[in-house]
Amino acid sequence: MSRWRIGSLLCAAAVTVGMGAGPAQAELPVEYSTWSGIRAELTHPGGSLPGSNDWDCKPDAAHPNPVVMVHGGAGAGAQTNWGTIVPLLANEGYCVFSLTYGALDLPWPVSALGGMTGTPEQNARTIGSFIERVQATTGAEKVDIVGHSLGTLLPNYYAKRFGGASLIENYVSLAPVWSGTFGDQLATAREYAAQLGVGPALEAALAAQPSGKEAQTGSPLMVDLHSDGMYVPGISYTNIVTIHDQVVLPYTSGLLPGDGVTNIVLQEGCPQDMSDHLGIVADPRAAAYLLNALDPQHPRPVPCAAG
Repeated sequence: MSRWRIGSLLCAAAVTVGMGAGPAQAELPVEYSTWSGIRAELTHPGGSLPGSNDWDCKPDAAHPNPVVMVHGGAGAGAQTNWGTIVPLLANEGYCVFSLTYGALDLPWPVSALGGMTGTPEQNARTIGSFIERVQATTGAEKVDIVGHSLGTLLPNYYAKRFGGASLIENYVSLAPVWSGTFGDQLATAREYAAQLGVGPALEAALAAQPSGKEAQTGSPLMVDLHSDGMYVPGISYTNIVTIHDQVVLPYTSGLLPGDGVTNIVLQEGCPQDMSDHLGIVADPRAAAYLLNALDPQHPRPVPCAAG
């Protein structure tokens, strides 16, 4: 991570901003910084972000679909990936749920780095089981998905191949990788590991169990998903990408056209937005587009600022 990026994140960490009116209860602070989720993991090892995984939460008429957050590939997790978006959605009145899939069976904090083990099928089934639990427990007819990076592919794999299509209505993807990537999918893992202070432990784990090739262009997973069309009929997809993505290469991989698919480039109309592959999950502009995708009947202005 560049010194400029670290400096900007540290500055952002001092500011909390709320968006939207939120529910009647006290609003959670919303910090537009990728550090917020990392700090939460350090504070509550292996826990859940405030506003998430409340299994007594019942969706209301305004937000009938619970939102399932699916983190990116190697290195991300239920807390580290979603420090901004979970409280944002909770304040809006959504029932929000997140999981960590594919974690190594090693002591914390390495165990906080998800997407490190398991085949795509195993991880898709894990995510699918979580979706089914959320749907059954909340009593909702369907769920909405918010995914990042590899977390945009695996729920779709579940929907296409393992019977999940009927449970998903809206599917919002941050830095999606629909057409594959030529980038280093382990770059994110190394960055999160460095911030958690476990870089050497991660490198040792990777040496013993290489991972991070699922979304490579031409991988078996990508060939399978494209064999009958990537998108699932009946699901509404919104793809949000950044031209500064250094992991999904080219960034246009996430702009796969389709019927009823909305593709958004953060820099269109806002060239000063500098969000990269990690920064997109804490970007105010991306967050506003995400909220509008989940609730298109009540659109809100989309801000433009240097991210």
